[in-house]
Amino acid sequence: MKVSPSLPFQLVYSLYNHEYLGYLFESYVIQLDEQERLTYSHQNISSKNAKEFANGLQESDYELIRLMDSTQQEIVINHFSKKKIKPAEFFPKIYDKETGNKDLQNEINGYLDRRRSKILSQMSGKMLFEMARDGEPAWKQLQLQETPASILFHFRKNADNTHYFPTIKHGGEKVDFQYKGSYIVCSKPGWLVVEDKLYHFKKSVDGNKLKPFLNKKFIVIPAAMEDAYYEKFIAPLIESFDVYAKGFDIVTDTFDPRPVLTITDVASDNNLTLFEGSSRPVAEVADLLLELTFEYGQYNFKADQSNPVSVQLEKKDDKYIFHRVKKKLDSEKFTVNQLRSNGLPIKTSRITMNKVSAFQWIKDQTECIQQLNLEIRQSKTNNKRYFIGKSDLSLEVHESIDWFDIHALVKFGDFEIPFKTIRKYILDKKSEIELPNGEVAVIPETWFTEFSELFAFMENNDKGEIGLKKHHLSLVQDLEDNNLAKVTLDRKLEKFREFEEIDESPIPRGFKGQLRPYQKSGFDWLLFLNKYNFGGCLADDMGLGKTVQTLVLLQAQRELSADKTNLLVMPTSLIYNWELEAMKFTPQLKVHVYAGTQRNKDISIFKDYDLILTSYGIVRLDIEELKKFYFNYVILDESQAIKNPESIISKSVRKLNSKYRLILTGTPIENSTLDLWSQMSFINPGLLGNKNFFRDQFLFPIEKKQDEHKSNRLYSIIKPFILRRKKGQVAKELPEKVENVKYVTMTTMQEEKYEEAKSFYRNKIMAEIGQHGVNKSQMVLIQGLTKLRQIANHPLLVDEDYVGDSGKLDDITHMMQTAIGKGHKILIFSQFVKHLKIISDYLFKNKLDFAYLDGSTRDRQEQVERFQQESSLQLFLISLKAGGLGLNLTKADYVFLLDPWWNPAVEAQAIDRAHRIGQENKVFTYKFITKNTVEEKILQLQQKKLRLVSDLINVEKGVVKDLTKEDINSLLE
Repeated sequence: MKVSPSLPFQLVYSLYNHEYLGYLFESYVIQLDEQERLTYSHQNISSKNAKEFANGLQESDYELIRLMDSTQQEIVINHFSKKKIKPAEFFPKIYDKETGNKDLQNEINGYLDRRRSKILSQMSGKMLFEMARDGEPAWKQLQLQETPASILFHFRKNADNTHYFPTIKHGGEKVDFQYKGSYIVCSKPGWLVVEDKLYHFKKSVDGNKLKPFLNKKFIVIPAAMEDAYYEKFIAPLIESFDVYAKGFDIVTDTFDPRPVLTITDVASDNNLTLFEGSSRPVAEVADLLLELTFEYGQYNFKADQSNPVSVQLEKKDDKYIFHRVKKKLDSEKFTVNQLRSNGLPIKTSRITMNKVSAFQWIKDQTECIQQLNLEIRQSKTNNKRYFIGKSDLSLEVHESIDWFDIHALVKFGDFEIPFKTIRKYILDKKSEIELPNGEVAVIPETWFTEFSELFAFMENNDKGEIGLKKHHLSLVQDLEDNNLAKVTLDRKLEKFREFEEIDESPIPRGFKGQLRPYQKSGFDWLLFLNKYNFGGCLADDMGLGKTVQTLVLLQAQRELSADKTNLLVMPTSLIYNWELEAMKFTPQLKVHVYAGTQRNKDISIFKDYDLILTSYGIVRLDIEELKKFYFNYVILDESQAIKNPESIISKSVRKLNSKYRLILTGTPIENSTLDLWSQMSFINPGLLGNKNFFRDQFLFPIEKKQDEHKSNRLYSIIKPFILRRKKGQVAKELPEKVENVKYVTMTTMQEEKYEEAKSFYRNKIMAEIGQHGVNKSQMVLIQGLTKLRQIANHPLLVDEDYVGDSGKLDDITHMMQTAIGKGHKILIFSQFVKHLKIISDYLFKNKLDFAYLDGSTRDRQEQVERFQQESSLQLFLISLKAGGLGLNLTKADYVFLLDPWWNPAVEAQAIDRAHRIGQENKVFTYKFITKNTVEEKILQLQQKKLRLVSDLINVEKGVVKDLTKEDINSLLE
């Protein structure tokens, strides 16, 4: 019967007994008569329609209604059954006495008890009724007793058995609940209805403990069952509730807790698998189990046992004694919190830890362990007896002529261990060493982290003793800075890492030129390296004069001794420029160009020259002869040419013999930190260890895990041997550089071509990746991306029959005409020679003069000089690959980059052809990007893939190589 929300009504809650689910609640609204009495007009409500009766409901009612809804049989079935099933099928099957699912019954009972408990705890002030058998919701009202009742459990032991029963008191009066039709509404915690009164209890008694006594006076425990019953039932009961005992004793014991940390070996099983038939092993089990317990006298309790009282049963002859041990939970909690705050990540009472980490914690927390009076024990089941005591490794480092001598003392307690032995254990990553008394010492974790690099870099010196080469200066200074060793260093060498107190040297008389202050500092730094026989990397920004700093060094070497021959290796295109610069600044240097097919291969003539200029290609071809000559310096210009340690040219230059080595580069790293290893290992062999060591210790942690600590360590090691100044730091006189991105739109015909190619290559690339994976699909990926980039420039680059237009060409030519009309000089860079051909066709057609340079240009220097000297020549078309290095084009004040390149460092090299020392005008750079194409996505990937390893080195991974499937999806959207 419907209830009108516009007329007076009352919200009530009704309790009924479900055949399978026990006691449940439903919510009803009942219409009131004129005297505000309940009528027979009632309506069941739920969360769906409760708001219709909002005028008669409180906020707490909505929560109660929601909870009651969640206990209805349909909701229970949906929650516990994966398929749709009717109640008439579900419940008889699950609750069948013989074949029913007991586990599921327990889950359902737990689910319902949690909700019953919440409902009952919020029933204060509400109208609660028992429902009549005919469904009348307000049949009999129940009175909720606001204060909790108490329970006393009685045990009476006699010769034959033990009687057991509970008594209930409420408000000081005994509650007679047996044989009264009483029933348990909720079990956990217990709620009991006795003669229309609803009781709850102190200490949250389990209702199941009362249920047997609703229609029974007491339970009899036969003497034969007493041992088990006393231990499993009565002892836990005494822990939580009041108990009256007759025939056995309950004794309360009081002690101060003593914390104990027990360490136990955990067996590892590398063959353990997760699933039967699986060949993939589960990660090895941790080495040690650490268990925290608290001892109260002779009793021991786990740290996660939160009962304030613990009961231990003692039997003497036929007499039972229950010892109630009052635990000091605040003291236990304090101990646990102190251990956690001091680095022991214990959550319950147990934790598994790697042995090295566990013993490192014990070593580091000696003071904490003593303050807490924590006892460290070893389990009797351990196969080994571990050394638990003080371990110490002390180092002293002394500077000798060419080496750092290392003196070390290693002790475990009173036992002294040879340093060579410990070094081998740490390098082999073995953490356990047997002491003379048979105990096993676990090598502290900090020794691995603090000394593994140092030990790896050690070598046998000329005396056959273990030491460090001088170029490992930073490692030694780090030891001193971190108080890990006592170090004795020459004062000047000590200050070298910070680029301090480097002696100033006079500029050689034969040098014809003027050094800027930072160039003079660079010259002094190079001489300092020379003094200590260190190799160096001059990595100043492009345009800051690495050439002139090198030449003044070579002039100084000539004036020191006239019989020193130096070899300078560079890309072929730079040889002429070096020859000109040497004639200009160091005319006294006798320079020989060792290049060309007609070169004289008699290397004995080198002794008659101060400087030999050659190319990487010639070194590769003539290395068997060149390695026979002992040079004073071997200098590599644009040394990123040897970034791949496996390349033939890299292997060739390492065979060259010299007293000193120097490299020059504006980009020490282009693709990977391995570039750095290759170049630094050339100038200072062994500085970064062998290649495998470097990969494990630096490359992988830095590039794959973004490990900041490893980045800092690498930076610290190489810092003394790299001098890098940026334009903004030292060349204050350089004019401003303004970089712009110019977005252009494809024409209709161009866009049609682009979408057609994108659809074709997207399907082709994704099919290839699906079949072979990303790593094995590089060729088709690069092919597809290149085609799309070319069409974004101009479809003519891929289709010679194309007769349409290009949005980028229109914008480039418009900006070009505007700039030259105002007298500006422009460098125009593209990676695609075909793109330069399209621009040159336009210039020929419009009778505009221009200089031109790509890989096939033979009069390279003539093109440069024309552009620099002829005021009427305003345009220079350059291929990015051929013109990115060795050009001084300071007359240009505009740079056009027609297409983006994966590696921003290559673009930066192009821009710096104009923005370098000698430039007097502000340089404007325009990067042309076609909207809604792969070019726009390349810009985003440049930022995503580029990251910083210290303030010194820019690292940009090989982007195409590292593209993920998600990146490729994005590029081809």
